Amino acid sequence: MSLRALRTLVAIAQHGSFVRAAEAVCLTQSAVSLHVRSLEEDFHAALFDRTRRVPVLTEAGHRAVERAREILALYDGIASELGDQGELAGRLRMGAIPTALAGPLPAALAALRKAYPRFRVMVNSGMSAELAIRIDAGELDAAVTTEPVKPHPAGLASTPLYQEGFWIVAPTGMESHDARSLLRENAFIRFDRRSWAGRKIDAELRRMRLPVQTDMELDSQDAIVQMVASGLGVAVIPLSQRERARLPELTCIPFASPQAKRTVVLLEREDRPAGRLAAALAAAIRVQAGDEAIHEEKSS
Repeated sequence: MSLRALRTLVAIAQHGSFVRAAEAVCLTQSAVSLHVRSLEEDFHAALFDRTRRVPVLTEAGHRAVERAREILALYDGIASELGDQGELAGRLRMGAIPTALAGPLPAALAALRKAYPRFRVMVNSGMSAELAIRIDAGELDAAVTTEPVKPHPAGLASTPLYQEGFWIVAPTGMESHDARSLLRENAFIRFDRRSWAGRKIDAELRRMRLPVQTDMELDSQDAIVQMVASGLGVAVIPLSQRERARLPELTCIPFASPQAKRTVVLLEREDRPAGRLAAALAAAIRVQAGDEAIHEEKSS
């Protein structure tokens, strides 16, 4: 049994096929099949039902995937437990939502690299819901996401980092319009409802009983800002103080009363395989978030 074979097994369970798993772990399909056969020989059990067109995990296969994730989490967490208490060393596989990548995260990573040269961080970008699934699958150790919105994988813990307000953004020159008329009378550029932020915006619009005319639904906040700047409509997006200062000359009005806010968190599995590495990242992000940081640590 090898760790690489266990990673292959977890990838198959996550991606649903040998072909997609091969792409995820950068192996050929034949190499993936060899890994599976090797594990089946080691465990003396069939891990997949091959009588079906698409191989499906057997009961033994499901148990093997569960144990493989535990083993990989323990292995990947070893580095963070070694070395002097004052030194951080090891690798952290993390994900981040685009607003965090445009906000406090780069400065936090730069500070960590300077303070701890042996601390390596591998960063992936994605929407919160997607990153949560990847954490659950063992592909990521942690991620900077918005506060979880149901449905989401069970067994995840979140540590609050900072808050962002939701803002109505409109073309310049519309400062005199009130919030409701801006949303009701203009084409609405909607934040993708597959994202947790998009779901929160949609829920607030329903609570306000405010119908909108959706012309576009986009998953990129930068793209939404560009559409608004081009005069194609109005939108609701989460913005930090830093992001508002960098926006082009757009009209920004608080969304809802009191203003709707979202909490940005560090999302991990409840067993927290990254340990001290993830905790150090959370602390560095709070420093860079400044006045918007949340310093009281909670878990859910």
